[in-house]
Amino acid sequence: MIDSATVSLNYIKKEPFFGSDTGMRYRLTKTDEGLLAYIWPEPFNFINTEDDVKISKIFPMTVEGKDEAVKWLNDMRIEKADIFDAVNGKSLLDFIKK
Repeated sequence: MIDSATVSLNYIKKEPFFGSDTGMRYRLTKTDEGLLAYIWPEPFNFINTEDDVKISKIFPMTVEGKDEAVKWLNDMRIEKADIFDAVNGKSLLDFIKK
């Protein structure tokens, strides 16, 4: 579970914030519209993951918006558990086609 206290809004205002939680990777970034949150399954990084695999949602760029975004991340981890549990703990080598 992601703890909102470990996510710095001041950091996000300057740089994208990345993290992961048991098979789910996430990115929080500042945009003109607000705080943009992305999730996608491990093991690939943001750039090497196809856009159609990523799920995103926009929140206000406020402390409350950050807390809403973290709640959404945690809710999505539960809602999409079948996807994230399937990849949790697997090596990148498990996904490379031979």
